[in-house]
Amino acid sequence: MKEWLRSIPAVHELQKHGQFEVLLKENHLDVTQLTKQLKEAVDQIRTLLIKGDWHGATPGSNQFIDEVFQRLEVNIKKQYSYTIEKVINATGTILHTNLGRARLSNNAIHHVVETAQNYSNLEYKLQEGERGSRHSHVEALLKEITGAEATMVVNNNAAAVYLVLRALAENKEVIVSRGQLVEIGGSFRISSIMEESGAKLVEIGTTNKTHLYDYENALHPETAIIMKVHTSNFKVIGFTKSVETEALIGLTQNSENVIFYEDLGSGALFDFRKHGIGDEPVVKEVIEMGADIVTFSGDKLLGGPQAGIIAGKKKIIDRLKKHQLARVVRVDKMTLAALEGTLIDYARGENGVQNIPTIRDLLVSIDVIDDRSKRFVTNLLQGSDHFQAKIFQSTSQVGGGTMPDVKLPTMSISLKHHSLTAEQVGKKLRTQFKPAIVGRIQKEEFIIDLRTVTDEEEHLLLQALLQL
Repeated sequence: MKEWLRSIPAVHELQKHGQFEVLLKENHLDVTQLTKQLKEAVDQIRTLLIKGDWHGATPGSNQFIDEVFQRLEVNIKKQYSYTIEKVINATGTILHTNLGRARLSNNAIHHVVETAQNYSNLEYKLQEGERGSRHSHVEALLKEITGAEATMVVNNNAAAVYLVLRALAENKEVIVSRGQLVEIGGSFRISSIMEESGAKLVEIGTTNKTHLYDYENALHPETAIIMKVHTSNFKVIGFTKSVETEALIGLTQNSENVIFYEDLGSGALFDFRKHGIGDEPVVKEVIEMGADIVTFSGDKLLGGPQAGIIAGKKKIIDRLKKHQLARVVRVDKMTLAALEGTLIDYARGENGVQNIPTIRDLLVSIDVIDDRSKRFVTNLLQGSDHFQAKIFQSTSQVGGGTMPDVKLPTMSISLKHHSLTAEQVGKKLRTQFKPAIVGRIQKEEFIIDLRTVTDEEEHLLLQALLQL
């Protein structure tokens, strides 16, 4: 062992090796960084030798030096590879939170790239030649699409809720039905956000039933807001009662200095109900009813980037824009560019929204998915005799804590490999291919739903399966 350890070449000797120069040029590193990586590779091998876990060439041999540089090359690739990488989502869940939720449209992507590569008029008025506001870039589009008097954008919907409560109800009362005290992703609770904001929560009704008189009885001189939280991530069914938005708006209109605020969460700008999908309220409808202010997400049903959008009465939005927290929760130029690119498609109407992947994937028919699945299975079985495959009717999920009761009819592909388990197939597709592929495992079968797979991705998915 001691002889082996003494036989490990010194780092300064390894630096003279031709492979060191090759790695230096190939990876565009400076000598200091590559030397640091080389030291780490040598230390790793030394540790393995001491533990008796080294199974490579004998230290001091030419083969050993080759293995040092092979390990160094692996370490470099690991160190300087992106950790956020492209994934093919073959699960059928459209807004898959773990896989990044909404995919951006081509218009949004091109606008982000152009904005990121260049200087922009983010906070500059080109006509006037003076300082402008970053809020202005998407406000006109949002006003047109939602019908609101004014809007602003923050970094996510939780931030939007927090800003509204902090700016409009600090040390004052906010009335909320117990049945709407929801918990969103990452254990963030509406009640906790309200507590952090400094607003005083007034819970009314019960989990399953809240009446208009519960709101009326809770009104108090210290009441600042009647808040309705759309329960977009769960449904209470059975013996239930809730108060409609219109009734609550009427109540606040008759109550001096009380604001009606609805957190719509999912942010539907498109009416999916016309296509028989769910019952999500459209933002514009709530604004037209007379809501003082609403908040919603950008990367859920809207199909854009992560953002929190606040829309409503101008005098209220102006207060929010001037609040000190507005700078804390503001969005950057790339988010605004992605949102503007997405909203322009909405402004174009029915034809434009088909460019938005979230809406396109939600609306695709089961017949289209069935045809694609049949072609896919035919191509797979013609190219490989390692699989058994069948197509069966199932359902896709919307995901992202949105439309929890909606099951979209789909056709799924069930695969069984002749020598690999479903778990092994899934792991190999996740870890041995670029891009990684994520599907579902169900009853010892690997399941693919092409609803969330593009034509280009379908080809990559097929090639990966053929290589198994």
